[in-house]
Amino acid sequence: METLCKIRDIYRAIAEFEGQFVQMYDLSLNEGMLLCTLLDRTQLTASEIAEALGLSASNASKVIRSVESKKLITRVVGKKDKRQMLFALTLEGKNRILNIKGATWKLPDLLLQAIGE
Repeated sequence: METLCKIRDIYRAIAEFEGQFVQMYDLSLNEGMLLCTLLDRTQLTASEIAEALGLSASNASKVIRSVESKKLITRVVGKKDKRQMLFALTLEGKNRILNIKGATWKLPDLLLQAIGE
């Protein structure tokens, strides 16, 4: 039972951090993680994004649409298979994630412990 209570506390700390993250960057954590993932991998399919973020296909689709509507990612037609849709960062998206990665935040102590800092 103690583990469950610790998980609850971590979940609450993540929710608190996400609230601050949304205010600062106008992005949810999933949206920010999508940008971070595309910075590392250049172009991904929707299913690769879902797998990288640990989301269901429908949740990944919502995150993709949201970030796309903010003009931070764009759709690219696959070169080998024209039916394949890939997603890549726009210049604005790349600048946004680089700005986020360069920032320093005050993480809740519980999250600092959880990530080992």
